[in-house]
Amino acid sequence: MTAPTTMPQQEQPQGWTDADLAHDPHHDEEKAAKVRAMFGAIAGRYDLNNRLHSFGRDQAWRRATVRLLGIMPTDEALDVACGTGDLTRTLKAGGAASVVGVDFTPEMLAIARAKGDGLTYLQGDAMELPFESARFDVVTIAFGLRNVQDPARAVGEFFRVLRPGGRLAVLEFDRPSPAPIAWINDLYCRRIMPWTATLIARDRSGAYRYLPRSIETFLDRPSMRRLLEGAGFEVTAQRRMTFGVCVCHVAVKAP
Repeated sequence: MTAPTTMPQQEQPQGWTDADLAHDPHHDEEKAAKVRAMFGAIAGRYDLNNRLHSFGRDQAWRRATVRLLGIMPTDEALDVACGTGDLTRTLKAGGAASVVGVDFTPEMLAIARAKGDGLTYLQGDAMELPFESARFDVVTIAFGLRNVQDPARAVGEFFRVLRPGGRLAVLEFDRPSPAPIAWINDLYCRRIMPWTATLIARDRSGAYRYLPRSIETFLDRPSMRRLLEGAGFEVTAQRRMTFGVCVCHVAVKAP
């Protein structure tokens, strides 16, 4: 959920078109700006759609991610692409000493702040985080890395702001298995969810048509491992959740 700069309203893309999604959206030169406009458009119904269309599992995935990180009472954590703050709050509830949420979409941050949890939410770019090096013990990003214009650059930033021995968790969608479950998931994500979620959000940005296409064309587990290791991380776990609908990739910055 990250874009480099704020554009004047009249210059922002109107969203994802069928022509855009016929190709790999991750290679779209305006991907970051389109994603930013998209999340601004759906912010008001974002939490509702997440709960309904994950059948409530999205919160369980976040709790499992926090458990995998082994949060300690002294940990200072950063939640990148925090959206409305679900994982940010889960990190705090999991025992972190402090948590900062960063997102580049003002509409999402407004909802996070309105929840009154007392946490700090900042507008920022995953590819250029506004923090000094070696600032945090834990960095997380949930369902956001595929929305970044340059994921490798973002992962490099995660490495930079982590202290030696710090842990990173990347929670991302994947294609489940076995084959019958994969078939059902494809039908749901490609046909049913885009229609119902679009109706609920009253969306014209193409957000819920972009979602399945962005998953299909993003990194699989071996590619994600290579990306993390290429940035200097040691990958310690790639935990499949709910038959592999999503995967939590956990990595460590060597001490």
